[in-house]
Amino acid sequence: MSDTSPESQARAATAALIRDYYAAFNRGDTDTMLDFLTDDVIHDVNQGERRQGKEKFRAFNARMTHNYKEELKDIVVLVSKDATRAAAEFNVHGTYKNTEEGLPDAVGQKYVLPAGTFFAIRDGKIARVTTYYNLTDWIAQVAG
Repeated sequence: MSDTSPESQARAATAALIRDYYAAFNRGDTDTMLDFLTDDVIHDVNQGERRQGKEKFRAFNARMTHNYKEELKDIVVLVSKDATRAAAEFNVHGTYKNTEEGLPDAVGQKYVLPAGTFFAIRDGKIARVTTYYNLTDWIAQVAG
């Protein structure tokens, strides 16, 4: 017997939102990712400044797509009881395609990196994306 309470339905909807967001990420579909975000989305990245708004998110994604090819695997989504917060843990399987300023030279290195993201949800959309990973581990993998 499944739980059809409003709380359970809200949690299921939030989990589906996060899974759909990551499915779009894995397809390289930035436009669909943007559809899942609030207009004033806050985007906090590991080792970077806070960005706010969809256009800054789009610009960040363009830079990332240029420099990296990544696929997220083994995604586990956790949702708070009130469905306004979520977290996802996953493994990033990537290729470093083009050199990012201040980082080692890119020569097509492959890497696998555990990572996680925290989300705030508002009105059925993602209002905050905060991602963490171990930069030292990534540098060790790509610097050889």
